[in-house]
Amino acid sequence: MADELNGTIITLAGYVEVNKYRYVYFFIIFKIYLLIICCNLTIVYLIWKNKNLHEPMYIFIAALLLNCVLYSTSVYPKLLIDFLSEKQVISYSACLFQLYIFYTFCSTEFLLLSAMAYDRYVSIFKPLQYPTIMTKTTVSIFLSVACLLPACHVAVSVILIAQIKLCSSTLKAIFCNNAIFRIQCVTSKIMNIYGVVGLCNLVVLPMLFIVFTYTKIFIITYRSCKEVRKKAAETCLPHLMVLTSFSILCAYDISIARVESNLPKSVRLIMMLQIVSYQPLFNPLIYGLKMKEISKHLKRLFLPATKK
Repeated sequence: MADELNGTIITLAGYVEVNKYRYVYFFIIFKIYLLIICCNLTIVYLIWKNKNLHEPMYIFIAALLLNCVLYSTSVYPKLLIDFLSEKQVISYSACLFQLYIFYTFCSTEFLLLSAMAYDRYVSIFKPLQYPTIMTKTTVSIFLSVACLLPACHVAVSVILIAQIKLCSSTLKAIFCNNAIFRIQCVTSKIMNIYGVVGLCNLVVLPMLFIVFTYTKIFIITYRSCKEVRKKAAETCLPHLMVLTSFSILCAYDISIARVESNLPKSVRLIMMLQIVSYQPLFNPLIYGLKMKEISKHLKRLFLPATKK
């Protein structure tokens, strides 16, 4: 039976009243997905078009926003199909692929935020050496590592997951995430160890690096003049706000799969939707409003009369 399940269809049992509210769900999710694409790609377009934004910090922001679109795309099209379907199902191989794409891009976000933290550190502590340190080659290396390291790490995890037999074909989720561990017959020690290593490499260490870097920046700038403090706040606070919100959502995603939750099904549905909706909408809002140069170009794009 377990062998058969490994090639079977997985039922996504995290939905609530789909038959009754399918068109309401579809309309809301479609609008959110459209908003995510438009908001993120608008800022990416502005960074690409305006040469004064062709700096490492803005290039990293563009990469971060593109990453938001990609990991949203790993979930939203399937959600839209499910809302219009009689049965919310997915093949096991497709489920593993969705899990791979989703967690690869989630991990990439942490590494991109680490690259931003390093960029701000060099900008503030070594302003004269900044052009020679943050070269195009350096930026390319950071971007490559941020994309390839999670892709390779998560690939190994998915391969290990695929080797474990399933004891159930019902997943208590609306898309394939960590909840897949709850339908496996056994708990793999190798998988657990590798998972902890991956969590440390892709999440914990980048977070510690970011916190350490920004702590040093704020300590130094606090002792400096008002102008320096203002500049540091303008460029660093948006990154910290994005990190904080994303970390909270990731912590929920990890915990809900590992610990049995007594939350009502409707509450779990809302929380799962927040995981894939909040951050992709929050990022462009923060960078569009808080980053002075981006905000200026946004105003010129949507309010042509403000052009000088």
